Amino acid sequence: RKLLGEEVKRAEILLHGSFLATGTGHGTDLAIMAGLMGMTQDDLRIPESFRLAEEAGIEWKIGETFLKDVHPNSVKLILEGKSGRKLEIIASSPGGGRVVIRQMDGLETSFSGDVPTLIVHNDDDPGHVAAVAALLADEGVNIASMRLSRDKRGGSAVMVMECDQEIPAKIQNRIEKTEGIRKTAYLSGTDS
Repeated sequence: RKLLGEEVKRAEILLHGSFLATGTGHGTDLAIMAGLMGMTQDDLRIPESFRLAEEAGIEWKIGETFLKDVHPNSVKLILEGKSGRKLEIIASSPGGGRVVIRQMDGLETSFSGDVPTLIVHNDDDPGHVAAVAALLADEGVNIASMRLSRDKRGGSAVMVMECDQEIPAKIQNRIEKTEGIRKTAYLSGTDS
């Protein structure tokens, strides 16, 4: 939900591996739906997630998928927000309550959102990484780690920047309005 940047209108939840084998019996499906509605992991309403999603007007279906080279506790989410914004992610739960985003919109990633994390989808053209890094540096935000991925030369790219400080909304807005930037998402280090 945070990565989509708005409330979920439609969700296709495709379970893989052990999530597929035991997900319904262990409540994984309910927990995923609860997360899509913004509930935290200790929310007492999680067992009522499907009813609450229906009341909120969320359309969903749960199915199965086979994913290559991922943890057995993985899910593919195909989401659409209230405004029509779309997002497809593959996420894994390797244990201990930790979640790792492995793929966004078909591009490889690897982040948990435990620290302030900026995700920027952009055209694969020169200068975007430097422009985003300069905006962050001008604001005193240090990039702790950065991962870059693209589908093909000159196609779509994504940069995932885990930072030492929170990123002010005004900088996020400037980045999103930069030519060649398709969309951004931000996870505050306190969003868990």
